[in-house]
Amino acid sequence: MIYSLTGTPVCLEQELAVIECGGVGYGCRTTLNTIARIQGLDEVTLYTVMNVREDAVELFGFATKDELNCFKLLTSVSGVGPKNAIGILNSMSPQEFALCVATEDSKSLTRAKGVGAKLAQRIVLELKDKLQKDAALSSKLEIPEAVTSLKGTTNPAAEAISALTVLGYTTQESARALSGADPQMSVEELIKYALKKFADK
Repeated sequence: MIYSLTGTPVCLEQELAVIECGGVGYGCRTTLNTIARIQGLDEVTLYTVMNVREDAVELFGFATKDELNCFKLLTSVSGVGPKNAIGILNSMSPQEFALCVATEDSKSLTRAKGVGAKLAQRIVLELKDKLQKDAALSSKLEIPEAVTSLKGTTNPAAEAISALTVLGYTTQESARALSGADPQMSVEELIKYALKKFADK
């Protein structure tokens, strides 16, 4: 198993990074975020996972362990392949992904290339319990207290967050703004609560 690669980036293309280690160039499929992070650096470390299929063996590498963990989580879901996982991580950060799952915001996942409504719903369904039960994973992915405080009223919270993202706020900003909200609030009340907190900043 190749846990990580440390070396010189000799070729960076869309979703591909070639890292030279000891005279050997390792091609890693990766995200646009990782490409941006390692652009212009003389030496980088990518955390890797190998995907073995009947017709190919591919190496995937990420600049952070959070991206690697999210990639592994995503590809553990039935019907989610490496391309789908990369597409989702291209469209949001690991923290935003965790918030989408925790708040059942499957709609935001459909913004990723190749992810339809049914697949997005399956991702949320299969991973939400895992994230809620695994406190260490939730902490690692920086799920804010807003999500924990609104458990049990997930749908109103998700709808409120979705509405706030339409207004230009990120998923993470929206969830943090909902921290401390009454779990019995309606979607409209949650939105007003968050907007007031934004205005008071």
